[in-house]
Amino acid sequence: MAESEVSEASDIKVRAEGVDVFYGDHHAIKDVTLDVRRREVLALMGPSGCGKSTFLRCLNRMNDYVDGARVKGRITLDQADIYDPAIDPVQVRARVGMVAQVPNPFPKSVFDNVAFGPRLHGLFDSRDELTGLVEESLQRAGLWDEVRDYLERPGTSLSGGQQQRLCVARAIANRPDVLLMDEPVSSLDPKAAAIVEDLIQELAEQYAIVLVTHSMEQAKRIADRTAFFYVGDLVEVADTQQLFENPREERTRRYMAGVFG
Repeated sequence: MAESEVSEASDIKVRAEGVDVFYGDHHAIKDVTLDVRRREVLALMGPSGCGKSTFLRCLNRMNDYVDGARVKGRITLDQADIYDPAIDPVQVRARVGMVAQVPNPFPKSVFDNVAFGPRLHGLFDSRDELTGLVEESLQRAGLWDEVRDYLERPGTSLSGGQQQRLCVARAIANRPDVLLMDEPVSSLDPKAAAIVEDLIQELAEQYAIVLVTHSMEQAKRIADRTAFFYVGDLVEVADTQQLFENPREERTRRYMAGVFG
């Protein structure tokens, strides 16, 4: 193997190979092969119902909760098959955190929202260590200065943008390797959305991030690579600038031109 190939392989955090997803008889994802690299933002883009969120949920086994869902193929995290029967899906979800489209803080205090995962997974040895982990996570999420004096207030009392950053802090408190984000700014006002977009770019310095978005402009602003899905197919994936300026596939060109969406 050439040195460049070895380097490229070592950059891969998650690899999906020949992935199919079925909901009953509906074939939602068709033979998708896609890598997620360390310290990058990979955007998943395409029209509604094309399979973006379905594929995202495969990466942390959230489709396990969907009645009638079947996942075929192979998905690895650091070369370990996350669907191996010996693998605990709870541990998979700790390592592959998720931030949903609509902020969903638990009906608990700000502190307890962030501490929930570390308590569940035993990631601390003392109260002081837990307190430090909560503070560090809130700082990384860009929220600490706004809530440091209000840690016992309900997380649901925060503004929408603050709630979404709280959900980011809750996800990274588990010390994950990968962050999945399903249209994380679609429910936010433009100012709050810009703050979260800046946060995503900062977090990509440490995490592999997979971002579902309907916004071409958002993908252009923050994604290193973009994958275009259409009716369950992965049509193409490329560096974001290349995909927008010179797409290879006719379906991609038509979507970019607004012919369908």
